[in-house]
Amino acid sequence: MYRDNYIKALRTELLEMVAEQLTPVAMRYGYSDVPLETTIKWKPQVLVLGSYSSGKSTLINDFLGARIQATGQAPTDDSFTIITHDDNQAADGPVQVSETRDGKFLLNDSEYPFESLKKHGQRFASHFRLKKVNSPFLRNLAIIDTPGMLDSITERDRGYNYQEVIGDLAQIADLVLVLFDPHKAGTVREIHTSLRETLPARTFEDRVLFVLNRIDECASMIDLLRVYGTLCWNLSQITGRKDIPMIHLTYSTQEASARKEDHDISYLRYLENQREELKKAVLQAPRYRLDNLAAFVETHGERLAHFLEALIAYRKRARKFRLKAFITALGASLAAGAAAFVLMMAAPPMAGIDPWIKTAAAGGTAMIALLLWALTLRRFFFTRFHKKTLKNINNLTNLQNQTRRDSWESIRELVAHYIRRTNGNYSLSEARREYSAIWKVYERGSKEIREALKELETLSDKEEIEFSQGPLKLVGQKRRHTPPPSSETG
Repeated sequence: MYRDNYIKALRTELLEMVAEQLTPVAMRYGYSDVPLETTIKWKPQVLVLGSYSSGKSTLINDFLGARIQATGQAPTDDSFTIITHDDNQAADGPVQVSETRDGKFLLNDSEYPFESLKKHGQRFASHFRLKKVNSPFLRNLAIIDTPGMLDSITERDRGYNYQEVIGDLAQIADLVLVLFDPHKAGTVREIHTSLRETLPARTFEDRVLFVLNRIDECASMIDLLRVYGTLCWNLSQITGRKDIPMIHLTYSTQEASARKEDHDISYLRYLENQREELKKAVLQAPRYRLDNLAAFVETHGERLAHFLEALIAYRKRARKFRLKAFITALGASLAAGAAAFVLMMAAPPMAGIDPWIKTAAAGGTAMIALLLWALTLRRFFFTRFHKKTLKNINNLTNLQNQTRRDSWESIRELVAHYIRRTNGNYSLSEARREYSAIWKVYERGSKEIREALKELETLSDKEEIEFSQGPLKLVGQKRRHTPPPSSETG
């Protein structure tokens, strides 16, 4: 109890850190369209992906203890369904759907973390819904069921970008299950795209579990080994990994019992049905949430700091360019004035003019030349500088390692968009101040929360009580951190 309460308190501290320190900067600079905390403030979530015949709905029904999702060999449901617990229903009653809501409700209710999905349009909203179920399995988590992946379907067919929706949901999920069936072991085109592009870009590798489901449909052990080998081969080609990830072998015992009449499934006795192991992994999603929140703070803190670092670099270069251009223009203006003075001194008709008048005329010439620069040439040359800098925007940051390159890849277009939108006119001092503040959040947030969790895991029951009653790490400790040295941000 003390452990759970303390973890909840740490989670609250992290959410406040995001809301009070990261979100204002993210919203001001266009890093995010919605407050960052909207995607992490709700309960832990498990995203279930797979082809239409991979047994997603059957697996979910087994977890929930009732037939909540429609099942079948052909595609039975083309909606994204959020399945969550109904806290208002009695826990001892029959497990059933107690309430349903449509996509418009989900996308506009601030209780849920789906506001950012509005960008996918009305067609998506009509294929998005909520089910409240009084299953004890959902007490501390929610499940996201997805439309089955297909081979020959396009964005035009669905009416929205399926992969972008999957990416957005994977980004806020604490665990992602990818199901395969023995008839299409990793060969469906949309699965290939999800594993090759979408999931690696939007979530972490350790949050993805692979499941070979419905293994009871294999004709024999030899058939199963062929299917397993095919899936391993396909995964190695899709993911580009030399080490094959753990693949859970599962089947529904009820479905297997009904299938005894069709073919011999005696080979299943030699295998462990990892359904329960998978269920335990799903139930651990709430424990992953705090680590995921720490990773969220770390990732967005690093990216926001990198974002501001690039903006600072642009402003410093723009200021340097303007200063250099002004000095050049001033020199050219003085040269024009001097040339006018010499010309008047040398020209016979002007030789008799008073020297003071000649000096004033030369000064006027210099002023006219400087004014001409200020009104026309200055803007022309700065526009050239602006376009050239945006064209070579990678030069605004140091990409000395893969971490920096990955971070830059995620924010480069956002940086370019902000510089274009503001035409480079924003406060350098404010960007520096916010960079320093964001860097402190990045340094402190994830490290201190991980230290607190590590310390909590090693305590005895008595020590745990004393530790839980003490001040929180994120509140009680205020450390000084300095941003890393950088040629552009110094």
